[in-house]
Amino acid sequence: MTDEALGSRRLASRALAYQAFYRGRRVLVTGGLGFIGSTLAHQLVALGADVAIVDSRLKDAGAHPLNIAGIAAHVGLHIVDVRDRAAMNGLVRDREVIFNLAGQVSHIDSMRDPELDLEVNCRSHLALLEACRYHSPGTKVVFAGTRQVYGRPDSLPVDESHLVRPTDVNGINKVAGEYYHLVYNNVFNLRTCSLRLTNVYGPRQLVRHNRQGFIGWFIRLAVEGGVIQVYGDGAQIRDFVFVDDAADAFLRAGASDACNGEVFNVGGSEPISHRDLTTLLIETAGSGSVELVAWPADKKAIDIGSFYANSEKFRRATGWQPTVSLRDGLQRSVAYYRTHLAAYLADPDAAGVPA
Repeated sequence: MTDEALGSRRLASRALAYQAFYRGRRVLVTGGLGFIGSTLAHQLVALGADVAIVDSRLKDAGAHPLNIAGIAAHVGLHIVDVRDRAAMNGLVRDREVIFNLAGQVSHIDSMRDPELDLEVNCRSHLALLEACRYHSPGTKVVFAGTRQVYGRPDSLPVDESHLVRPTDVNGINKVAGEYYHLVYNNVFNLRTCSLRLTNVYGPRQLVRHNRQGFIGWFIRLAVEGGVIQVYGDGAQIRDFVFVDDAADAFLRAGASDACNGEVFNVGGSEPISHRDLTTLLIETAGSGSVELVAWPADKKAIDIGSFYANSEKFRRATGWQPTVSLRDGLQRSVAYYRTHLAAYLADPDAAGVPA
């Protein structure tokens, strides 16, 4: 057997092992009514895990009851603020893996209300880690980090050795939350790691406003046949990860002790300019148009320019790699919102919470 064939067999065996790991496993997902958290919950239910979801339903943060349609009867849903230590002390108990995706991800909102961003992206994670330290010290915690912590890159692609120098309040608080997790791994013997996600997109993404990243907003405009405004000349390059691939990265990290105490980039394999992205999106949707416009001052001040990640470290540790092409991911996203857009544009509080 060739070395290549042996390598493929080992990767297949590793894939089966990490999926089997979750059968019957007691798992907690914070931010589980949100975009990535709910997608992760769907995958965990399919793998036979015992899933509990915690979400505060912070206004305009992306939580939506439709996100757990089809699995609501198979998860325990707790509308709780992660900062509530008394509640979290009980919720973390006996949970074997915690996927910590709670947070505020809007860069613009973090500049408008930095104190709220500090509360949600620092104090909440400290409360969760303290709850684990005293009430569930054997728990594995996987934190949702962000590529925003790097700031404007010195060179591309960016790997984990790049300096951390955020350009906005959200980036500062996200890296602080990440470092809390690493300290609790190194000092208090909790098992933690962080995944620095690039631009995640796909079904269940918040599209009511454009303050949580541009890709979801672009998809909405394309579905509506609207005008997609691209800032500057559209030459900026970004990489994109389909949400199913991002959720798979969390599953692999949660099942692997090789990830403990480490940070990993989780990025896409097809860097593309904004201009070419919108061309592909409009072609995929069969609707929409593009307009190049000047940068708004508040967004230009915190923009990081071109960015795409090197995810080789995570691939070596877990065997993960993106499996959904950008074209396929956009097609799936467009199809989802053609069916569900009205529900995601409505007030999620009016939709109620599934039993």
